[in-house]
Amino acid sequence: MKLPTWKEMPEGIVILEAGNAQEYETGSWRTFRPVVDKSKCINCLFCWIYCPDTSIIVKDEKMEGIDYSHCKGCGICSKVCPAKAISMVEEGSL
Repeated sequence: MKLPTWKEMPEGIVILEAGNAQEYETGSWRTFRPVVDKSKCINCLFCWIYCPDTSIIVKDEKMEGIDYSHCKGCGICSKVCPAKAISMVEEGSL
């Protein structure tokens, strides 16, 4: 069986409408969730900058929380936090 070349492959995805990601709640995908220790947070907003899903809620230049409806639990926010204020916990353990 000959595999198709990249030119013969059908389009994998088509975005019909830009800016519609907010309409789709994807938080149920995660197995780990970020938990913020506000006493350690220095509001550097690295978590907000690096979050690929814009799940970090910011108000008045301060980290207010996490939009768990869209957070997929990738852990990037936890990795980039210089104050170690964000830890990843298994979903359902809290």
